Amino acid sequence: MIECMIVEDDKTLGDSLKKYLEGEGYKVSWCESLAVAKNEDVKKFEFIILDWMLPDGQGIDFLREVRGKDQNIPVIMLTARTEVVDKVLGLESGANDYITKPFEPRELMARIRVQLRNKSSSTEESHEKITLGELVIDDTQRKIYFEGVEKEFTKMEYEFLKLLAESPNRAFSREEILNKVWGYENYPSTRTVDTHVLQIRQKLYDELIETVRGVGYRLKWDS
Repeated sequence: MIECMIVEDDKTLGDSLKKYLEGEGYKVSWCESLAVAKNEDVKKFEFIILDWMLPDGQGIDFLREVRGKDQNIPVIMLTARTEVVDKVLGLESGANDYITKPFEPRELMARIRVQLRNKSSSTEESHEKITLGELVIDDTQRKIYFEGVEKEFTKMEYEFLKLLAESPNRAFSREEILNKVWGYENYPSTRTVDTHVLQIRQKLYDELIETVRGVGYRLKWDS
């Protein structure tokens, strides 16, 4: 049976979600505070539903802790925040998806299924290590090395670079990159792609990611 964790302080919503997911065949652990959630063994869960605002802190801080323990567990943020900047912050901090309150349980269920499919596909298809000259992407440890030195990358920067590195010299459109890395076509905006390219170039070197006029970007590699 698939186990999941709900971190939600609203008793009505939490109880409703727990009953709904149990009705769908999941085993649910419901935590009403961050303190309770932190006592759970995160790695035993297949996914987490995480509220942003909790009585003893912000869910986004717990999300960062989770990413330090298990990079691959899908996390869906629940929040009343609707500003794009909040969505970007949540995704940049490691959330896989983001749903605003109020919402229909069926929509949440559909998003959960997508995340579980993505996780399964990633586990089956991921390469343990990608080596392109001095660039090494160790997918087992989710670390990036350049010229023998480990480089610090955010979750989205990592996924972005890995996408390009898996198909060197292939041109990706900005929309395709958004869809495959962020999970939504045209979301949050094509400017986000440009910003991430700049950040990756600064951490590695400018010529690594080449701008393809009228299309998007590709990782330039001459084997």
